Amino acid sequence: MEHDDDYIQLSYRMGRLPPYLFGSINRLKDEKRRAGVDIIDMAMGNPTDATPDLIVQKLTEVVTDPRNHRYSTAAGIYNLRREVAKYYKKVWDVSLEPETEVIATIGSKEGFSHLCLALLGPGDTALVPTPSFPIHSYGVVIAGGSYLGIPIQSDEVFLRCVDDTCRTLSPAPKVLFINYPHNPTAHTVDTSFLVDVVRLARKHRLIVVHDFAYGQITFDDYHAPSFLSVPGAKEIGVEFTTMSKTFNMAGWRIGYCCGNPRIVKALGAIKGYYDYGIFQAIQIASIVGLRHCVEFAAQQSRRYEERRDVLLGGLERIGWQNVDRPRGGMFVWARIPEPYQALGSMEFARRLMEDAEVAVAPGRGFGPDGEGYVRLALIENRQRILQAVRQIKRAFRIWEQGPLVSSQTGSAEAPGEET
Repeated sequence: MEHDDDYIQLSYRMGRLPPYLFGSINRLKDEKRRAGVDIIDMAMGNPTDATPDLIVQKLTEVVTDPRNHRYSTAAGIYNLRREVAKYYKKVWDVSLEPETEVIATIGSKEGFSHLCLALLGPGDTALVPTPSFPIHSYGVVIAGGSYLGIPIQSDEVFLRCVDDTCRTLSPAPKVLFINYPHNPTAHTVDTSFLVDVVRLARKHRLIVVHDFAYGQITFDDYHAPSFLSVPGAKEIGVEFTTMSKTFNMAGWRIGYCCGNPRIVKALGAIKGYYDYGIFQAIQIASIVGLRHCVEFAAQQSRRYEERRDVLLGGLERIGWQNVDRPRGGMFVWARIPEPYQALGSMEFARRLMEDAEVAVAPGRGFGPDGEGYVRLALIENRQRILQAVRQIKRAFRIWEQGPLVSSQTGSAEAPGEET
């Protein structure tokens, strides 16, 4: 049968999804590892530290119970939702009703994607902070909506842009996505900023969705405020949290959406069509984590804080200057050193892989506003971070000897990343 390219007609939304930007970086990383090269991977926010023993032990115990082998419920078992409510009260002094204001998700990324389907469609616009974690923008695209990027670096400018856009755009934006500590830039905010967000949302009838995935990874006595802790927040929005980063459970795929009961119910309706919920044994083990591992979350933050200090100190010693010191999250967002800015972030990341055997995430992967930067994840231990710094220094010395810009500079692919 002769091949006919017109036979398979894909959905219109596939034409709105750009190529996978990190694909070429990941392919190169995999090729080198298959060839026996020890790549130090600082590209992806994929925790390498172990899940707390109590959680693993509980999973090991309950996974053998045949009652946990059946379909669960899309919203999550009630005991888990009740524990999430208790956890919110204990950590952020937020009161939640487990039955109507909490829903379990298959990681926050799944929940966020399905919530876009519940809130947005053709003709709807969402406001998204930029640089943007890919699903924050392309979840909107997949749902059939459109998004506008709002630069995140200045809180005052961000709020003014939201206000101006809501006043001038017709039809007005429907949803505002926020994400603090921010991925990829690690930008953080204080409660007063969230108070202003709620005020603006009420003024313009915006729904607010806060991605709080890194909310418990904070440094230097800074504590990230929950959006739901602001008076009136539950009336206009929801917040996503996850076990992935706080408890090193990224591969377990379990998170939560909490807040406005109508939004939570809508997400539950979408999930009821799409999935049967998280493996029940994982939900039971998560209850143990939320109940007994609060102190572990603080200890894990201290690990990331130490790694941040080691990395920043190392980069400064090798001449990579003026890198911002994050107060939260598990990333360092670093402007590419001036001598190598002409490479662009994709080529800079590719060359680091080739010449330093270190993988970083190119800023272009988070949209045009990310160009000129790379993101370095704090997932490796102290020794590996110091080794990465030495190898980056070696690469810089190599580059000083030859031409900088290759034919691959300026590659215009676009984003995607797992969380």
